[in-house]
Amino acid sequence: MPRDELTIRALRARAVNVPMSRPLHTSGGSVTTAPLVLIDLETDQGVTGHGYVFTYTPLALAPIAGLIGNLETVVKGDAVAPFEIEAKLQRTFRLLGAQGFSLMAIGGIDMAAWDALARAKELPLVCLLGGRPKPIPAYNSNGLGIVGPDKAADEAGELTSSGFGAIKVRLGYADAEADVAVVRAVREAIGDDVLLMSDYNQSLTVTEAKSRVARLDHEGLYWIEEPTRCDDYRGHAEIREHARTPIQLGENCWGPHDMAKAIDAGASDLFMPDVVKIGGITGWLRASALAEPIGLPVSSHLFPEVSAHLLAVTPTSHWLEYVDWANPILEQPLEIDDGRAVIPSAPGIGLEWNEDAVAKYLA
Repeated sequence: MPRDELTIRALRARAVNVPMSRPLHTSGGSVTTAPLVLIDLETDQGVTGHGYVFTYTPLALAPIAGLIGNLETVVKGDAVAPFEIEAKLQRTFRLLGAQGFSLMAIGGIDMAAWDALARAKELPLVCLLGGRPKPIPAYNSNGLGIVGPDKAADEAGELTSSGFGAIKVRLGYADAEADVAVVRAVREAIGDDVLLMSDYNQSLTVTEAKSRVARLDHEGLYWIEEPTRCDDYRGHAEIREHARTPIQLGENCWGPHDMAKAIDAGASDLFMPDVVKIGGITGWLRASALAEPIGLPVSSHLFPEVSAHLLAVTPTSHWLEYVDWANPILEQPLEIDDGRAVIPSAPGIGLEWNEDAVAKYLA
């Protein structure tokens, strides 16, 4: 059988809980470690594709890893044809619903399938998708949680010292005055030439969001992300109607159908899919197709290693969210040069596990 006709031999999922260089404290909760499910999709032809899922809390590690492992019986023996695999997994979860843990499992497996296919073709993923490697503008999203103005200012200076021209601060303090104070402290630390994004992590009511956004409209923020509940598209549209600052949404859309609902409601000026929650690489391609006809700028949420490839083939590509959370278990972390992600030239996504580190952080 030719190398490009891959068939699935095994599906392995391993749970690791990785320490973070900068724990993230948000208005919605704290993330102090990176709980990751590492996926290896092995083929009869000797090619193995890799992917991973970030589970937000260690409490979800075992259930998601177990679910992915259970799906081996569903896909074993199938051709590595990502669109067909995705359709089969969607049918598998039709009654349960392809969202939450089930869609995260689909997204992770889809990522590994595309990686295997690109490796078999001996192409970087971006080239398999019809693009070419190029620098992708990135903002530093490490740290800058709910830590107060003084510590936020210190962290902001550290986050821009490596050449990043954009960073993101988390908001949602006890009152609007505290939000404004933090934004001003960060701005003073980074100067006027660095872009400053902000994220409320769904912490406000629509009424409160309109009030706080009005206070922040004169502070030079590049965007305001998820000011209210992520699935309240009408509420976001109402906030957007009164805001001068662009509203960002999308990391919690479960698949392209949710994205279509958000677009239909006019919920945001910008969109940032999460490659796993949107349904993997297959789901991202569909999301990109929704954004292109209306000129909707598309940024990424987490997963910078694969998102760099995807943004390179996204017509309305905007910003890559850079976090270093997977770096400790990667042989070669994503390179950032002068604030831009460098897409690796190696076949596939560029994910190679550091097995010694994996063994150390197994959960």
